[in-house]
Amino acid sequence: MRTLISPSQMRSRRGKTIYWVVLVLTLVLFTIAFLFPLYWAVTGAMKSSAELAKVPPTLVPEQWHPETYVQSWKEMDLGKYFLNTIVVAGGAWLVQLAVDVPAAYALSKLRPKLGNLVLGLMLATLMLPAAALLVPTYVTVADLGLLNSPAAIWLPAAANAFNIYLLKRFFDQIPDEIVEAATIDGAGPVRIMVRIVLPMSRPILAVVSIFAVVTAWKDFIWPLLVFPDSGKQTLSVMLQRVAIDMPLNLLVAGLVLASVPMVLLFLAFQRHILAGLTAGSLKG
Repeated sequence: MRTLISPSQMRSRRGKTIYWVVLVLTLVLFTIAFLFPLYWAVTGAMKSSAELAKVPPTLVPEQWHPETYVQSWKEMDLGKYFLNTIVVAGGAWLVQLAVDVPAAYALSKLRPKLGNLVLGLMLATLMLPAAALLVPTYVTVADLGLLNSPAAIWLPAAANAFNIYLLKRFFDQIPDEIVEAATIDGAGPVRIMVRIVLPMSRPILAVVSIFAVVTAWKDFIWPLLVFPDSGKQTLSVMLQRVAIDMPLNLLVAGLVLASVPMVLLFLAFQRHILAGLTAGSLKG
């Protein structure tokens, strides 16, 4: 296979040196590019408000104030809004799995008539701008009396076309012979899905779960509309609401604390995410 560097050059001492220098520099630059914003936020919260607004900015705090995180947690009552966000994100995750998994399984293995047309119409909804759906969705939720209820977040997020597509593509890789053998043994469609297909689909289920939780956790516009009661708002909405009156270092500390669960979630399940996104076949 032809590459930018020939095998003979790679075998030479000069070629190996250039290769490793370029590789290390690239890794270092990308690591800095991704980690520096995190470092800036974490250390910025431990500066005073005056130092945080200082020009030019300081890379290392002149005086460390780690107590800012505790103060931010207490003054903004973050525990309450963390609980609100966990309820919203957890419910959205469960509802999406309850709707998307059976839908994808039916399109992949049961193959109903006009199934491809239904899938095409689902994917067509991804072409619509999200802003165009806000008004009709809000009117529907308001008519159902779901304002200030977590169900206002859960129900609109239930049928996610992108997640259904990901699940269907993965289910398509499961050999039909396994499903046919289970059918001959007397298993019904639901039992086959629960006992056979889902245990084989853990990587893609992890991916869909991460997408569902992260989307619900960081969403801002929709929770802002459906939670007019400030006591029931999520973290993203509450932090924007108090941003005007809150000292800058306390606000940054609140943003960091709100981001920690999603960062830890990704670090804990990154192997499952990569496995689910790259899975293209199953070994028999």
